[in-house]
Amino acid sequence: MMRIAPGTRRLLGIVAGIVVVAVLPRLVPEYAVTLLDYIGLYTLVALGLVLLTGVAGQTSFGQAAFVGIGAYTSAVLTTQLGYSPWLTLPIVLLLAGVLAWIVGSITLRMSGHYLPLGTIAWGISLFYLFGTLPALGGFGGISDIPSLAIGPLELRDVGHFYYLIWTLVIAALWASANLLDSRIGRAVRALKARAVMVESFGVDPARLRIQVFMFAALLAGLSGWLYAHMQRFINPTPFSLNVGIEYLFMAVVGGSGSVLGAVLGAFGVTALKEVLQSLLQRFAGESGPYELIVFGIAIVLMLQYARNGLWPLAARALAPLLGSNRTAAITAGGGQPTAPGAAVDGGQRTTPATVANAEQRQAPVALADTGRPTVPAAALERRPKADPPPGEPLLAIDDVVKRFGGLVATNHVTFAIRPGEILGLIGPNGAGKSTMFNLISGHLAPTAGQIRFAGRPLAGLLPAQIARLGMARSFQHVKLIGQMSVIENVAIGASLRAHKGFVATCLGLDSAEEDALMAEAGRQVARVGLTGHEWDAAASLPLGKQRVVEIARALCADPTLLLLDEPAAGLRFQEKQELARLLRGLRDQGMTVLLVEHDMDFVMSLTDRLVVLRFGEKLAEGPPIEIQRNPAVLEAYLGGVE
Repeated sequence: MMRIAPGTRRLLGIVAGIVVVAVLPRLVPEYAVTLLDYIGLYTLVALGLVLLTGVAGQTSFGQAAFVGIGAYTSAVLTTQLGYSPWLTLPIVLLLAGVLAWIVGSITLRMSGHYLPLGTIAWGISLFYLFGTLPALGGFGGISDIPSLAIGPLELRDVGHFYYLIWTLVIAALWASANLLDSRIGRAVRALKARAVMVESFGVDPARLRIQVFMFAALLAGLSGWLYAHMQRFINPTPFSLNVGIEYLFMAVVGGSGSVLGAVLGAFGVTALKEVLQSLLQRFAGESGPYELIVFGIAIVLMLQYARNGLWPLAARALAPLLGSNRTAAITAGGGQPTAPGAAVDGGQRTTPATVANAEQRQAPVALADTGRPTVPAAALERRPKADPPPGEPLLAIDDVVKRFGGLVATNHVTFAIRPGEILGLIGPNGAGKSTMFNLISGHLAPTAGQIRFAGRPLAGLLPAQIARLGMARSFQHVKLIGQMSVIENVAIGASLRAHKGFVATCLGLDSAEEDALMAEAGRQVARVGLTGHEWDAAASLPLGKQRVVEIARALCADPTLLLLDEPAAGLRFQEKQELARLLRGLRDQGMTVLLVEHDMDFVMSLTDRLVVLRFGEKLAEGPPIEIQRNPAVLEAYLGGVE
């Protein structure tokens, strides 16, 4: 069966969606069309929650309040101030965005159970605000809201409103899919479990969370605006906390990690609710919210048997029809697929050694299966290099102390690394090596002392700001997004080398930049010897290869200083030899490397100088040959004088 590329699948999906939306009202009764109107409104809110909660990991129970903001804003402006309904739409979106920025700036700083509790608090507050302000009609609500009109056509008929709602739903799905399939989207997908990692490559997690929160609020506000002019009457009840929980339930049921899960969840919950209300009322003989009992049971069953929602199950069922994304290849020059193990730049198999011993070649590379046309992509722009003042080191650690309460992790440590050298930081477990890495990269602040990079003090700078100066790092404990492909993980490293913003990304205006970014990621994957694994899930690789993926990701940032925390751990002998050749090649090209490693054979054969730590203090410093003969080092770390 012929495979269908992701971009073609997305286009076919949009066309299929338009066809279904166009013909469905002719196939179902008017009551079902009304139900589809509500499903479309719910889909907009659930879609925002898929991005906010399912992808970015920020749980919100208060999205119904933003629906109320949209509905009440338009209702007041049209009924009391005489505004045109269409003129209120930009005002609704502006107000929803501003309020989301204010609320998100406060709420999203919380973590753990405090975050959902915070969203419950402001959701309840806005609900009672709607019901108590006289200008908003109290709990009696606002009536006689004008309907929407397009020219002479007044959208009073449920069928007419249906087309408007679902046109906006398809547009929102398209924008959300564009977002997730982008540089910003990869960072959003990493926020849930790897915020520290993306921050190390120049992404500001706090800002990104607020952007996603605002996007979800805009979708909710749009849903409220549509609801107000479709119903032509509103009161606070549809914007209560209970409804907010129901929206979240829709996102979870459909599949909180997929944009199409929002449609499936909204449809499934709404349809099930209608059926249950009818059946249970008939069974019980009296009215009541009995469907909530069934929903509770359904939640328990889903958490047990389908934690990722219904869409992954549906996607697996459709996979034989749509093909798989696992066989994509990196192509060179003319865009022909490159077989695993084949050369990216010539007739010889590409390994770390063959690439590292020469300047990195900038031959155009294109992706065969990214959803975009397979054309040669331009090289990404190189990062501006931070050069230290003449005669000064690139990185200077000056009398640095780090205390954790009564524990002294580093105690008056001083050393420096010169441009273009490989410096090893060694010592027994607990010596303070990883603490020093976190101090340099900004994840920890020193208690005393100073760290300077290219002559600039790093005190007070966030990790994202330090990354912009030209640092990139790997981690002692591998920090990859396991479900993402190798090449997507590597592309996160180039976040600072692309510049299209959130809005441009949603509108699909980042195509050329994304092609160049993914091509650069492909080059770095080949550079570290992982050709053929580009579209493998990162979690499917053995630990040693996962560490190599981290190095490729760091190289994708085009750094001046490369910080490698135990890069050879888990590698076999031949892989260590190739890694050593790669690092020597990087040094020959002018890159500076600081590494922590426990494999002494690897360290001694690779580094220009070594710094030895013990109990947080510097024990010795010098060339490897001197360190091997130092009695204090031999006694403390290398196994004694014998």
